[in-house]
Amino acid sequence: MTAYAAVVTLSVSAASQDYEEPLRPQFHFTPARNFMNDPNGLVFYKGEYHLFYQHNPFGERWGHMSWGHAVSRDLLHWEHLAVALREESGVMIFSGSVVVDRTNSSGFCRPEGDDPSCLVAIYTGHGHDKQTQNLAYSNDRGRTWTKYASNPILDLGLQEFRDPKVFWHESTARWIMVTVLPDQHKVRFFGSRDMKRWEVLSDFGPAGATGGVWECPDLFALPVDGNPASLRWILDVDINPGGIAGGSGGQYFVGTFDGRTFVNDNAPGETLWVDYGKDFYATISFSDIPPSDGRRIWMGWVSNWLYANEEPTVVWRGAQSIPRQLTLRRVPDGVRLVQAPIAELATLREFPEPTVVKDSVTIPGSIEVEMELERGDWREAGLRLSNTHGEEVTIGVTSRPLEIFVDRRKSRATPFHKDYAGRHGGPIRWRDNRIKVRVLFDRSVLEVFGNDGETVVTERVYPTRPLDRLELLPGASASVSSARLWRLRSVWSRKSR
Repeated sequence: MTAYAAVVTLSVSAASQDYEEPLRPQFHFTPARNFMNDPNGLVFYKGEYHLFYQHNPFGERWGHMSWGHAVSRDLLHWEHLAVALREESGVMIFSGSVVVDRTNSSGFCRPEGDDPSCLVAIYTGHGHDKQTQNLAYSNDRGRTWTKYASNPILDLGLQEFRDPKVFWHESTARWIMVTVLPDQHKVRFFGSRDMKRWEVLSDFGPAGATGGVWECPDLFALPVDGNPASLRWILDVDINPGGIAGGSGGQYFVGTFDGRTFVNDNAPGETLWVDYGKDFYATISFSDIPPSDGRRIWMGWVSNWLYANEEPTVVWRGAQSIPRQLTLRRVPDGVRLVQAPIAELATLREFPEPTVVKDSVTIPGSIEVEMELERGDWREAGLRLSNTHGEEVTIGVTSRPLEIFVDRRKSRATPFHKDYAGRHGGPIRWRDNRIKVRVLFDRSVLEVFGNDGETVVTERVYPTRPLDRLELLPGASASVSSARLWRLRSVWSRKSR
């Protein structure tokens, strides 16, 4: 058996694990083995959500990048499949997207009955001192893939040209590809009828944050406040380094797109941050979610390139966020992106009725907490996660300045990287003299949503022993009008399969 075949066998059989390694999240996606970073090719097809991801099949650090693969019917319980696209002939498989070619515009599909569709992957090939865009296709629901014989489909002769996100633009009846010229801080748009031949449409940028290279773009339309007559386009662009909390981070632009050009609503120098934590990067949204569902859902990699190769985990390295539903909300500062955990998460609650937190409680594994703060004469309110070894993480709100934050400076007794410890937060506002805080804590993944997701702070935490106690901050009882806790079941346990 070759080394690669052994890795594939290991990946497929990994579902038999109980996922009980230290720090292993229980309701977030993690690889069975080895290194994972960006989510890729998120797509819904024939009843399944597909998650592809940047993956090293051979080790726990970045390298030999290929596309790992998993599928789910509910966005929570994932089945590991064999590596989908692998490094070959000195060319690694970098980030990209997957679409459903419903009309066989590419000519790759083998029609079955009345269904002419198949899956087409558009990805960056990295090797031989340049980056190019390439195609692969699958006619068996993503289980096996064939690389296009005439790859690459786009070659600008550049060392930095990557991360294609492709979607069908209805009003111009063509495929749109969104790519980045990373070191130029530009997004370049291409158009095509068949995904094989592409024409340049326009460039956007530089704008917003430009303190690092641009990566992993996405472009989609959303109604403002749920009004379909008021659509705005979101152009999502990640940056590394130069994120709001240091290292990797995500920004977005709100504007219009006519099938050729994106126009920013805001001043070029204004930066809108996707997440104010240190560990939310490389976001990409699902393609082809049915209109009957109507949601725009994305996922992001929960890590930071400052220390991604050094995370103190064993066997595996890297996690994906909970899938988040995206909406647009008009707030006093303008139109802003709002993120919330998918509604399906509630099905993991062990009991329908929550535990009411009055002072402190023992944490029974992975949890969800909802807390509401009332305006008053206080400086800091929130909660603390801790253990008996002095490790702790604080999640809360400060009144001056008004900010929601996560403080992980004491979260690990044994340091593992100089850039890990810190306190990170973002602005929040009073709504009817109240602030809502929702916390998802999953062993080493922490996602905090303020005011239903107007402000989000995502962090990894690495205690040497489990954080098994939750308590309200001293004096918080006067500011917390309610705090409720649910235990969340593991999606990896034998009972869940």
